[in-house]
Amino acid sequence: MIDPAEPVGVLRRHWGHNGFRPLQAEIIASVLDGADTIGLLPTGGGKSITFQVPALMLPGITLVVTPLIALMKDQVDNLRRIDVPAACINSGMTYAERRLAMQKAALGRIKLLYLSPEKLASAQFLQELKDLDVSLIVVDEAHCISQWGYDFRPSYLNIAGVRRIFPDAPVLALTASATPEVVDDISRRLLFRQQSAIFRKSFARPNISYVVRHGDNKPQRLLTILKAVPGSGIVYVRSRKRTREIADALTAAGISAGFYHAGLAPEEKSQRQQLWKDGHLRIMVATNAFGMGIDKPDVRVVVHYDLPSSLEEYYQEAGRAGRDGKPAFAVVLASPADKASLSRRLSEAFPPKEFIAAVYDSACIFIDLALGEGYNKVFDFDFNLFCHRQKLRPAPVRSALQILTRAGYIEFDEDADARARVIVTVTKQEIYDLRLDHDDDELLMYLLRNCPGIFADYVQITETAIAAEMHLPADTVYRSLLSLARARIINYVPRRQTPFIYFPSRRICSRYIELSPAVYDNMRRRMQMRIQAMTRFVFDSDACRAATILRYFGETSASECGCCDVCRSRKTPPTDHALPPLKDRILYVISRFPDGIALADLAAEMAHPAAQLADVIRQMLDSEIIVFDNNNLRLKNAPASC
Repeated sequence: MIDPAEPVGVLRRHWGHNGFRPLQAEIIASVLDGADTIGLLPTGGGKSITFQVPALMLPGITLVVTPLIALMKDQVDNLRRIDVPAACINSGMTYAERRLAMQKAALGRIKLLYLSPEKLASAQFLQELKDLDVSLIVVDEAHCISQWGYDFRPSYLNIAGVRRIFPDAPVLALTASATPEVVDDISRRLLFRQQSAIFRKSFARPNISYVVRHGDNKPQRLLTILKAVPGSGIVYVRSRKRTREIADALTAAGISAGFYHAGLAPEEKSQRQQLWKDGHLRIMVATNAFGMGIDKPDVRVVVHYDLPSSLEEYYQEAGRAGRDGKPAFAVVLASPADKASLSRRLSEAFPPKEFIAAVYDSACIFIDLALGEGYNKVFDFDFNLFCHRQKLRPAPVRSALQILTRAGYIEFDEDADARARVIVTVTKQEIYDLRLDHDDDELLMYLLRNCPGIFADYVQITETAIAAEMHLPADTVYRSLLSLARARIINYVPRRQTPFIYFPSRRICSRYIELSPAVYDNMRRRMQMRIQAMTRFVFDSDACRAATILRYFGETSASECGCCDVCRSRKTPPTDHALPPLKDRILYVISRFPDGIALADLAAEMAHPAAQLADVIRQMLDSEIIVFDNNNLRLKNAPASC
């Protein structure tokens, strides 16, 4: 039996925490007891700890299957920083990198091996896995295995093959958002044994007020919200171009803001994320590429400038607000045009099957791939140039490539932006015998001094940063890296910025492409249902927003929250005998506006005639509970945190 105190000791030793978050300890105990386990933890619930702690306690290696390559790399880097040996394998890596990771795993030199699900389609790779001593199989973003899920990926179905190779290793399936149908599907497709457990944290977030604001003037409404709610925030949009435009507009209005999307260079992403986390940037305007794995508890407001396509996506993104348990707001800005926009997404996400087959042919011709060729090969794929040459709109082309990916014909990664990597391939003794020119020798010495572990593993580098520190032109550094690589002193993998297409099988004639109902028809129908649910959530003003979300995720006993915009609008104007409750409501609303709020705006917030508030406000002014300041009402004492 595992000592219940031992997981806490591992947590304290490696992460410096003295206790677990809700349900983490229960999930860890279930895994250590050998049970197949499903953990449903909302965004920010600490899913990674539930497998990283057991991984350090179990004798063998832990396999972690995840579709998020960027998050995979971040977790491996973070684990290495706390001296936990980990590695990852994905299609964007070179053969040498993949081979080194597998060698370390086979020798027992790592405890966690992260895998992209596409790798599990290879019979050769599955054969290599048999040499490993696997103690635990983890499936992150487990909803991807379910055809009922909003992000179904056929490659996840290959995980059952890993389960058959290691039948005695327990499976831990983790997700932040799953309906009851998806939960049942997860356990069935992962071949859960009779000894299994489900740990489900309620989807209720009582500290978050869900608010929908209707109107056409979104820029002005956004400014009003961000000026009214102090503290850190995120504004979600669906366009990379719009991230910059809105961030610039907020900055011009005096609000500290930055922008973030998947197309930024890795160092830019890291820098902007850190500036926001440290409070140097108050607002981050971002696509949905921002947020995964970010632990910032004091986000006071999340605004959806554009509507997501499902309540699952919305809940995950809105849930990044108020992780510290203090009051926070999740605000949707909706206009009449958004309803039509949601409908258009369905046709863009599922273009005609003939179009998809044509895109497959055109893409193969674009990368000069002949019929019968391409097995297990990766090709650079300039997506924008391809669309330009073919005179095609990017949105349906992107969807076609994603559907082909789900069907298993290709693996398309548009956000492939990997930093340069380098490993020293000679021994320390051999370095002393080298005869190099000055620039090459200086660069090699720099790498040895500044890149710990460079003899054992690939280390990420940034050529421009090295050039700045060495006071050399970037071209000189680049030439020296190539020179050292040609001399077989290092293995240098230049930074990849171009999207890529990976072929798990040979190119076939497009008329033989089959899109099964699971890949196309069923998914189209389910996306339509999710869009309808999202439309009802935003444009139906009769149902409590929080209760709607809870019922969607299967919590049938959901009660009204009392603080969303729908609940607040229902409250009938109080009579003279109900002055204390009205007074409390006035105090609550004013406390949310540290700079004060005009009487008309206060009445609008409370859905209450201004004339009926006058007597109570007069009494509160006489009692000096509130004060007038520049024609605004505000608390005399310090305002509330939200």
